[in-house]
Amino acid sequence: MQRPRGWRPIFAPRRLLVVLLAGAMLVVPFQFVWESGFWSLVVRVGYLALATLLAFGIFEQWPRRLPRWLARWVLQVLAVALVIPVVNTVVWIASTAPGAPPFWAESDRLGGLALLTVLPLLIAPWIALSALVRQREAVVRDQALAFALERSELERQAASARLALMRAQVAPHFLFNTLANIKALVETGSARAPAVLDSLIVYLRAAVPRLDV
Repeated sequence: MQRPRGWRPIFAPRRLLVVLLAGAMLVVPFQFVWESGFWSLVVRVGYLALATLLAFGIFEQWPRRLPRWLARWVLQVLAVALVIPVVNTVVWIASTAPGAPPFWAESDRLGGLALLTVLPLLIAPWIALSALVRQREAVVRDQALAFALERSELERQAASARLALMRAQVAPHFLFNTLANIKALVETGSARAPAVLDSLIVYLRAAVPRLDV
């Protein structure tokens, strides 16, 4: 299966829409228990959503070759799962005010980190798997369409070959029959012989240039 290349496929509109919807699914229930404010929650979920999308897309393209024992879809799902705790930890560290105790020393912040890590871990890998299944189905449909088009083209070529063969078979029969009729007319001294011969000459002048087509 040919894999997409570059940054544009990673941030394709459909993928962004799926990630935004998944982020909204997290924001809606969490906003009732989140103590740091609504926009703080939106920013953290946004970082998390974009990081998972980036991990999914990067390992879709890199590395170009994998060991036979490692399937690419496994690598992508693992990357999505691993990036969640890593990004959350970095965000929690970065959001700690200077001089404030680390987040793991505060039960509320540690609980928020755990909450925003466990639930995405239960959702994101399944979203990644669903995207991979849809992608594989799209590839199969494209291949089936390509095979159908190729078969249609082969059938058209076969029909053209059969028609050309029939024309090649009909032309000699027509020519031999006409020559036999002219011979018979000449032998019987018929006045129609010159007219029939002239018609044959006109036909040959029109047909001979097209024999190589």
